[in-house]
Amino acid sequence: MSEKCVAVVGTGYWGRNLVRNFYQLGVLKTICDESKETLAEMSSLYPEVAVCRDLAEILTDGGVRGVVIASPAALHYEMARRVLEAGKHCFVEKPLALTYEEGQRLVRLAAERQKTLFVGHILHYHPAVIRLKELVREGVIGRLQYIYSRRLSLGKIRREENILWSFAPHDISIILSLTGEEPSYVDAVGSNFLHARIADVTVTNLKFPSGIGAHIFVSWLNPFKEQKLVVVGTQGMIVFDDTEVVEKKLVHYPHTIQWHDGQPVPQKAEGLCIDITPIWKEPLRAECEAFIAAFQGGGAPLTTGEEGLRVLKVLEISQRSLEEKERRIPGLNGEVRGGRQADFFAHETAVIDPGCAIGAGTKIWHFSHVLSGTKIGENCNIGQNVVVGPDVTIGARCKIQNNVSVYKGVTLEDGVFCGPSMVFTNIYNPRAEIGKMDQVRPTLVKRGATLGANCTVVCGVTIGRYAFVGAGAVVTRDVPDHALVVGNPARQIGYVCECGEGLDDNLLCPSCGTRFRETPTGLEAVNRRSSLSPSARRKGKVILSDGLGR
Repeated sequence: MSEKCVAVVGTGYWGRNLVRNFYQLGVLKTICDESKETLAEMSSLYPEVAVCRDLAEILTDGGVRGVVIASPAALHYEMARRVLEAGKHCFVEKPLALTYEEGQRLVRLAAERQKTLFVGHILHYHPAVIRLKELVREGVIGRLQYIYSRRLSLGKIRREENILWSFAPHDISIILSLTGEEPSYVDAVGSNFLHARIADVTVTNLKFPSGIGAHIFVSWLNPFKEQKLVVVGTQGMIVFDDTEVVEKKLVHYPHTIQWHDGQPVPQKAEGLCIDITPIWKEPLRAECEAFIAAFQGGGAPLTTGEEGLRVLKVLEISQRSLEEKERRIPGLNGEVRGGRQADFFAHETAVIDPGCAIGAGTKIWHFSHVLSGTKIGENCNIGQNVVVGPDVTIGARCKIQNNVSVYKGVTLEDGVFCGPSMVFTNIYNPRAEIGKMDQVRPTLVKRGATLGANCTVVCGVTIGRYAFVGAGAVVTRDVPDHALVVGNPARQIGYVCECGEGLDDNLLCPSCGTRFRETPTGLEAVNRRSSLSPSARRKGKVILSDGLGR
């Protein structure tokens, strides 16, 4: 391993350990960090290693084959994406990304570029865990029944991620490996003591199809450090305690439960230390060696991108469970978020991802899903089975009927109506096997526009203010303000007023009396009323209801 071909990005507490190990292995070529002071320190410790402040310098360096990302978790996805797109192998510290969707993109990209995507789940390279897995496979403790982990400390407290995302990935990864299956049930509870929105203590409950159960307890508000994994089987138990000396890290307890007269009776036995000194190696060094071996043709590592994705899935479901408990207390009128009555309503079957902003008075109905980064204005009505996001902006007083998906790239201004089962697209020429999210074409629906039931809006167009798209129409180009379009492809057949009534040949609304004139972008009102009469409002509503759905 004499070729210097690895770069480490990020030299915080853990990044420094990675730098040390790759340097000792003789493969460290470059260290990257934004801090001039940190780079100066690194240069004094490793004078023959290059330093830089910009990831771009590493990506254009043909001598760098593998890039190790030890930056804050919020940067993992974007940095890993750039590394893989540059045709380099990538080692990402846990977690792989902050959403399952981002993790999927990285796994697909690594496969497309035929590059190693390695996730820093270090316990898989720990000699005690390696031996523990062997004992379980050999049936030393019989059939697996229960796994319990505790990862506690009073150490570095993070603010870019909560305790679940900071500590639990290690234990989730090992539990999934030991069981060999994905959980059928995930539930998490937590408490926020130091910050109103960041959990300091969490307990996650997992149940698996085979009947195995697991609990994960993590906290950074503990008076002492504890890193313990307990594995219980029908014929015994094994305890892995990483705070112990090497000779005592792994202990086998041949305890069993015997049944007498229909009652379970514990049969205790002396614990036996499992000697791992013959195979002992610093786990981080073993992990670094595994990454190098993987991209030098040594086969797939234990912690592939796919393995990281499975962990990410459990993390995301656990996070959602935490937030649901903060958001809703059964038995109270309305929802509760952060200890106070919520300003909006969401049905108990609706899912709202972290990082969303939802306006007061908005209602989100059965089985709908609002993805991260989405902003929804006040007094909107989101129907059943609606998907919004990620990173979508919806204005105030919008109405989105059942079975509509508002994808990334779509923006709805105030007062937009989306009829039942109408369709937005965001990629012009999608393929199932080729990721094209970098080719999203933005779609803008301006104030007050109506999109009829079952219509389709092909991405990259603008629907003008108060425009009216007929039921089943297929929009392939921009629609002017107030235009009425129908057919496939959609063509203009007239104009409509703000109240929804069709205009006559003189561009006069027969319902509310508003007169319009033509402009380069459509129509504009000449004598717009400050408000519509009740009868005009009712007439406008009738057209919406009878012609294009509620």
